[in-house]
Amino acid sequence: MKPSISVDFCGISFKNPVITASGTFGFGREYAEFYDLSELGGICVKGLTPQKRPGNPPPRIAETPMGILNSVGLQNPGVDAFLSGELPYIKQFDTRVIANISGNTIPEYCEMAEKISDSEADIIEMNISCPNVKAGGMAFGTDAGMVKDVVSSARKFSKKPLVVKLSPNVTDICEIARAAEDAGADALSLINTILGMRIDINTRRPVLHRNVGGLSGPAVLPVAVRMLYQVKKAVKIPLIGMGGIRTGSDAVEMMLAGASLVAVGTACFSEPMTPLLVRDGIREYLEKHDISDVNELCGAVAEYKD
Repeated sequence: MKPSISVDFCGISFKNPVITASGTFGFGREYAEFYDLSELGGICVKGLTPQKRPGNPPPRIAETPMGILNSVGLQNPGVDAFLSGELPYIKQFDTRVIANISGNTIPEYCEMAEKISDSEADIIEMNISCPNVKAGGMAFGTDAGMVKDVVSSARKFSKKPLVVKLSPNVTDICEIARAAEDAGADALSLINTILGMRIDINTRRPVLHRNVGGLSGPAVLPVAVRMLYQVKKAVKIPLIGMGGIRTGSDAVEMMLAGASLVAVGTACFSEPMTPLLVRDGIREYLEKHDISDVNELCGAVAEYKD
């Protein structure tokens, strides 16, 4: 008998635990040319803002030895265009839809949460790595007090499960995780990209136009696993794990650390089929180890006890 790979997450059934990470999959149109998007557990769409955004000027992508730096700047058509055009397209497929929202003020998060709550999206993911323009540009997600303020406010407007995406660019991610949980988050996703920089030694200029960008890809996997492991011990709500996942083994590692769902991102750029390969790899692991249900992996790391 084949193992079960379905997952119940925040009361919503996912056919498998593999979703796509926001910012790496657009709205699925390009990837639909490679395979049926119904094969995915879910799609987390490109980050949405209240109004259309052109993004940052180029260059805004730079390769690194084990990943990429990006400073795309949340290029997107705006939440209204997503609801009228992109969401109906994705809903043709039998997969869950997670709408990622980004704002520069608390009212912007609330506005988008309210609009998406009245749509066919299944879950709202809050990207709190954005600069709070009313707090001098400090990112919402780097201060526990600001996290409580923005999450508790958005919670009042969200009728959907609310997932808060955590930034790794903090001193204590567990403090931030607890603040989000206390403010009413239904789940957490982590990690977002790690701040990094490359310099062209010939021109002596930064490779990216905005000087710094977010590092993603295989290099961040150990950091993501560590932070997920720590957060799993700090909160009671479910977690989505992401950061450097390329294989079924990577995904299993993330699940053992505490993830219920896993998100594939940067790996899709070099191999569009990666999410399905990860899904199949998880199933193969379960069969090899005679595990009947993928949910048995969540947080099942066997720690050393000194």
